[in-house]
Amino acid sequence: MSFELQPVLRGQRLWLRPLREDDWDQLYAVASDPLIWEQHPQPTRYQEEVFRGFFREAMESGGALVVLDTKADRVIGSSRYLAYDPDRSEIEIGFTFLARAYWGGIYNREMKDLMLQHAFRFVRHVVFLVGLENWRSQKAMEKIGGRRVGTRLNGVGRDNVVFQIDAGSWGVAGAKIS
Repeated sequence: MSFELQPVLRGQRLWLRPLREDDWDQLYAVASDPLIWEQHPQPTRYQEEVFRGFFREAMESGGALVVLDTKADRVIGSSRYLAYDPDRSEIEIGFTFLARAYWGGIYNREMKDLMLQHAFRFVRHVVFLVGLENWRSQKAMEKIGGRRVGTRLNGVGRDNVVFQIDAGSWGVAGAKIS
């Protein structure tokens, strides 16, 4: 069974759907906040020209999802499935960001839980690559049950901390929404 990289996922607070070209204005409105990117390896991603490159790569990736607040019915962020490896039974979730109004746990947890639930239909392992100095994202990964398993170079050759969540431990770790 091939991994479905752009599903529609619905939760209590959020819904995720494939990123579309017409999401540009709303997504850039979120991404234009410099504080979102201050600990990120690309801290200038809030600049329109830099974000245009990010958006184009997201569209070309075939795995980008836009995140919407179900109550407000507005775009609040984005995430992606990438680097599917059927031999290792592994997929990466990455390139995730949310508007600062949605920081603090419940929204990131629900988004990741929806994505994990979907991923574990196809793979046994989900990995997340986080910048070495992106302490905020590292702490968020630990909060949702991610386990540090080492470091790995990302697609552009930068070293990252690797967090992993396995299908067998996911619900046990308390990360799953009931």
